[in-house]
Amino acid sequence: MTRVDLLDDEHDLTPEARTVAERIAESRGEVSRPFQLLLHSPAMAERVAELGHLVRSGSSVTDADRELVTLATGRAIDCAFVWESHLHAATVAGISGETIATLQRDPAGLAERERTLVSFVDELCGSRTVSDTTFDAVRRLLGVRAVVEIALTIGYYTMLGSLMGACDEC
Repeated sequence: MTRVDLLDDEHDLTPEARTVAERIAESRGEVSRPFQLLLHSPAMAERVAELGHLVRSGSSVTDADRELVTLATGRAIDCAFVWESHLHAATVAGISGETIATLQRDPAGLAERERTLVSFVDELCGSRTVSDTTFDAVRRLLGVRAVVEIALTIGYYTMLGSLMGACDEC
C-alpha cells in the first residue's frame, strides 16, 4: 500500500498546489515524483523547486561535476530515483558511460578528480562531515565557493531522497 499518494492528477490538487505544479512543470518540463509528494505542502514544494533550480543552474560548479556529485549522492543514500533520474543529464554533461559504470561498481577505480569529488559525497553522506584531507583536496580543485555549492547539492538531493525514502518511493 502507498504511504503517501502521488499528486499526479490535476484533479487531486488544491488550487494552491495546482498553481505550484504548473510552475514546476513549466521550469522542469514535468512534475517528477518528489514534487508529486511535495505538493501535499505546496509552499514547501515551491521553495524546494526554487532551490533545485539554483542547484542546477545558479551554481559555479560545472554541469559534469554537479551531475557526478548528484549520481554519487543517489548511490550513497541508496535512492534509485536520484540515480536514475540523473543518468541522462550526466551523459549530456559529458560523463562517460564507463565513468558512470565505475561509479556504480567501485568508485576507487575512478580518475583522481572524480574520486576526490565522490569521496566528498561519500564522507558527507556517511558521517555528515568531511575529513580535512578531502575538504582541502576539493577546495584546491574547485575553490571555496564550489565546495559550498557541492555540499548544498548533496544536501538538496539527500533531502529529496529522505522524503522519497520516508514515503517508500526511493
